[in-house]
Amino acid sequence: MNGLEFSNTSNFIYAVIPLACLVVMILAARKRDRIIRALKINIGIRFRILRTALMIAGMILMCIALLGPQVFVGYTDIQSEGLNIYVLIDTSKSMLVQDVEPDRITRAKRITKAVLDRLDGDRIGFIPFSSDAYIQMPLTSDYEMARMFLDVIDTNMTGTGSTDIGSAVRLAAGSFDKNLSGNRVIIILSDGEEHRTSSLDAVREIKDDKLRIYTIGIGTTEGGFVPEFDSSNTLMIGYKMDSNLETVVSRLRPELLKKLAAAGNGAYWQATADGVEADHLAREISKLKRDAIEVKRIRNYEQVYQYFLGAGLLFVLASYLLPERRTA
Repeated sequence: MNGLEFSNTSNFIYAVIPLACLVVMILAARKRDRIIRALKINIGIRFRILRTALMIAGMILMCIALLGPQVFVGYTDIQSEGLNIYVLIDTSKSMLVQDVEPDRITRAKRITKAVLDRLDGDRIGFIPFSSDAYIQMPLTSDYEMARMFLDVIDTNMTGTGSTDIGSAVRLAAGSFDKNLSGNRVIIILSDGEEHRTSSLDAVREIKDDKLRIYTIGIGTTEGGFVPEFDSSNTLMIGYKMDSNLETVVSRLRPELLKKLAAAGNGAYWQATADGVEADHLAREISKLKRDAIEVKRIRNYEQVYQYFLGAGLLFVLASYLLPERRTA
């Protein structure tokens, strides 16, 4: 058992209440003494000192009780279970297409936030990708930090070449701790426009029966034009043109995403306006086997305010009940 600590130091302001009562009682005691002296009744000085001391001590003890005194009695280790989840977010320029409101990249981030809101104890990391990929945020259970990292993801984070989902899948799969016995999860949010054909091969090459890959298609099959911006990335200056100077139309390619999900023993959903895909995904991953991924040590305390409060009340009561000793 360690020394005394206080859990409600903010209650210090309420100490003014017993202190105000103390001042009132002291003033009342002085008035009483003046009346007693006027009546020629002599009360011993020691009695008055003792009564005042009891009153002050009682009020001090009650003020301490307001601060929530407690003593440390030991630790409790709490083991939390969860999944390790990497979210792969397509940051190629086609994700700027506005065939979904407000655009594909923003919709992908909104879905990711919705997934975050449904996690409890799982660790999550982010891998933005286009022609290359990198771990923007390693696995963490700090969801507030995850939201901050997610906010800054945009289409300027990775290369401008052909989209390569396979490189992101390989990076995520290679970053998991293979010694853990639970399932590992990869979530891919993309429009499925991959000009290389490596992603399906990458999934098939991964020899991990505990890996689950879920894909969410962002966009529509009707598609839309790919906007282009100035050097400051603030002013749209037109739409992307191909080598024949025709406006490029980017469309959702769900076939590849469905194949990736099937090869990864997962599932595919297309993004919807109401975001129901986040509910479906959360329901699916809730069935997976989790690992003991974190041990939290909790400090335990025993509250002792009642002793201070009881002693304080007894002291104040004793100051009133103390028999007066009169002197001749």
